[in-house]
Amino acid sequence: MTDSVLIEGLAVEAIIGVYDWEREVSQRLLVDLEMAWDNRVPAASDDVGDALDYARVSERVAAYLASARPQLLETAAEGIAGLLQAEFGVRWLRLTLRKPGAVPAAAAVGVKIERGSL
Repeated sequence: MTDSVLIEGLAVEAIIGVYDWEREVSQRLLVDLEMAWDNRVPAASDDVGDALDYARVSERVAAYLASARPQLLETAAEGIAGLLQAEFGVRWLRLTLRKPGAVPAAAAVGVKIERGSL
């Protein structure tokens, strides 16, 4: 199966970082997700209950980042991947997590991970 569901450029405000000042302010993070999902069933039924509900996924990712308050992007990425696999049954995903403005000379810094199998 090569079907997937995409969420690109999900903007989330979260407390993240290792410096003292970063633990006091909310920073914008950008999340890109590609998640393996068999889209034939929801296509046939036209029922969101059969689909990977990207609105629910987006809300859950935002809630996780708001509550987890990790220091590292790596920790945040692993947490998101784990919850998507556990809570939504996503077998494989590719996740990019960016922190715009973290390095003045760069548009963003970030991490990219792939977890699971197709």
